Amino acid sequence: MIVSASLLVACGASKADAANYAVPLRAACDRYSINTPQRLAAFLAQIGHESASLSSTSESFNYAIPALMATFPRAMPFALASKYGRQPGEKVVPLDRQKQIASIVYANKYGNGPTESGDGWSFRGSGLIQTTFKANFEEAGHDIGVDLVANPDLLRSDPQTAALAAGFYWINHGLNALADSGNFDAVTRRINPAMAGKPDRDARYAVARKALGLS
Repeated sequence: MIVSASLLVACGASKADAANYAVPLRAACDRYSINTPQRLAAFLAQIGHESASLSSTSESFNYAIPALMATFPRAMPFALASKYGRQPGEKVVPLDRQKQIASIVYANKYGNGPTESGDGWSFRGSGLIQTTFKANFEEAGHDIGVDLVANPDLLRSDPQTAALAAGFYWINHGLNALADSGNFDAVTRRINPAMAGKPDRDARYAVARKALGLS
């Protein structure tokens, strides 16, 4: 399948983002056998949702206090959420507090060190399908030939790295087979068991299918 800039624009990307990602995504799709209209429609819909139409490759921790507690109920009880979450009068949680939130909620999980290591921030959700945690950065990096533990920012700043890591995630989670089955809900559930963002994912899937000539 040819991933073109015009296809990415048809699926919601800006012209600038489409130009940046067309060649990297084409290479990723070739490498990871995302090579039928059905597979590509599902892939483009999911990365479109996860990356806000290829415009964002870094997890945000700009949480209001109630949302912070709801998203991370164990790691962010009221006292901590009230300290680090978005305060009255703030439009955005300052970067230093976002770093602290990530370092707390992702501490001591999947290869991450304790809060003070800062691993939660370094290995926050990144890429076109958000890769999270040190162990998963290491696994993806090993497959694509990039040391993502030493250079985690590459997953957030380099389109080729982000595209290849998304392709690796896709194949590593068996998503080609699910896409082949036509069960898009199963694809979404494999990526996000809580089915967060389902309406947007479904809408993007319909758009991608139409752009690829599927009924």
